[in-house]
Parts: sequence; C-alpha cells; structure tokens
Amino acid sequence: MLSITTRTVKVVEVGPRDGLQNEKTPINLEDKLNYIQMLINAGIRHIETTSFVHAQAIPQMADAKNLMDEILKKNSSPVTNFICLVPNLKGLERALDCQVKSIALFTATSETFNQKNIKSTIDESLQKIQAVVQEGRKLNLTMRGYISTAFGCPYEKKTSYEMLEKITCKFFEMGIQEVSWGDTIGVAMPLQVDEYLEKIKSKIPFSQLAMHFHDTKGMALANILTSLNQGVCIFDASSGGLGGCPYAKGATGNVATEDLLYLLNSFGIKTGIDLEKLSQASHFILSKVQKQTTSKFLSTYFDERKRR
Repeated sequence: MLSITTRTVKVVEVGPRDGLQNEKTPINLEDKLNYIQMLINAGIRHIETTSFVHAQAIPQMADAKNLMDEILKKNSSPVTNFICLVPNLKGLERALDCQVKSIALFTATSETFNQKNIKSTIDESLQKIQAVVQEGRKLNLTMRGYISTAFGCPYEKKTSYEMLEKITCKFFEMGIQEVSWGDTIGVAMPLQVDEYLEKIKSKIPFSQLAMHFHDTKGMALANILTSLNQGVCIFDASSGGLGGCPYAKGATGNVATEDLLYLLNSFGIKTGIDLEKLSQASHFILSKVQKQTTSKFLSTYFDERKRR
C-alpha cells in the first residue's frame, strides 16, 4: 500500500547538461541560453547547466565559460541554483572563474565504468573529489555528488550495494550536501530501489538523497513512486526525456521532467513548476536536436497542439 506523505518535491533539471552532452548535433550558445531561460520561466529553480570538462571529452560542453558568463549576467539574483559539473581541481578553477557557486562531482560504483568514464579507479576518483570538496568548503560552495551505476553497470552488469553505501556515506562525511544515485542504464527495479533505500535511510541524512532514473526499460516512474513511498523528496529529470551516457552503450534518456511532474501533480505534491511552460521549453530544444520526445505526457501534449 502506498503511503506518500511528502508534500513538496525538489526537482533538479538536468537537461542542459546531462540531456545535451551526448547529442552529436552542436547546439549553439544562443539556443542553449534560450532553452535555459525558458526553464527558468517555467519555475525551475535547480538547473544542471553545464560541465567544465575538457572540450575533447564532451564537445557539446566546450562553451561552458561563455554559457555561464551569460547566464549569470542575465540572472544575477540567487533565485535559481545553477549547478555545474566539475571533474577535478582544474575544472573547479575554470568554474570559479565564472563565479559559479554550485558544483557537482561524480564517481561510480563500477571500476570498469569509472575507468572508461574518468580514467580513474573508484579510490582515485574519491581522492580527486576530496581535493575539490576541501576547496569548495573554504569557499562555501553548494556541492552535489553523483554516484553512477548505482543499480547496474553496462560492463559489469550487477553492481554492489555495499559499494554504493560506502561512497554515499563517504560523500556526506566529506561535506557534500546532496548525493544523487544514478540509474545510469535504466535497469533499476522497484523492489531493488525499495531495498536499497530501506538499508541506507538510517545511515545518512535521508532528506538530502536524490534519485536519478533513466527510462531505458520503462521503469523510471515506478521507481520514482517507490522512492516517494520511502520518503525521498529530490528527483533529477530531463525536460523532454533528453539524455544518455556517452560511456554507457545503449543507455537512453533520463526520465522526462514532464512525466515526473504529471505524476507528482496527481498526488498534489508541489514543485512550483509550470508544466505548460516546461513543455514549451522541451519543444524548443527537441526541435534543435531534431529528436522526438520519449515523454508520454509530452507526446500527447504535442498531438493536442497539432490538433488546435
């Protein structure tokens, strides 16, 4: 039986970074800026905006500095939290040059995935993260930790809950304020999600745990519902369902923010986000990458617009 008591959910929109990073079609700076502004106008207050990785690794993010300079120029008030991914101290330095106040760091539960993604072992990645966190704490940055392959890996298949717990606890011990579990290839199942959350909830600040589901096998909303039932109140999503992982073959997009909102709205859970305006933002960016949406809600929305 469902027992959802959460009345407010924090939605972290990852479309501009996670959603676009794997797209082969180059998106120009003006279109990215328009897309992000539309998300802001829709009421989204937490946006994963870009990443300060090497341009050769993720060409789509090569304009990170120009993007953040323009975004922060237009949105000088602290209403919106612009999150930027940084891989190491060099990435942090570049982010700080742009006056970034909120950063995200990442590792995985899979050694193979980590090697292919960031060319480091798990322990090596944690050492790099520790160095960034130490600097971030000095500067009072808001810091978010991502743990990829939380429920399965494209190379090792099954991953370890024990490793997931170890990294999660380590992140909080370091001083990272929010940790996001990533279902990188969309293989999580509700019973697995329920089991993992039940095991971890007494060991960490549970209200600071986020869930990041991909919808590869159509289970994202079921996993979100399971997470809500456990009391999770932070979810990552990508407008229009954009996204995938460049280091995980066959990984399709994140759960669509529209589908997440439709579910939350059905329970009367508040997000402060305008679904109509968000759908328009998704329509805009999908036209730029020349893709159809994977969102069930948005597909219906587009059909209705055509009939008007």
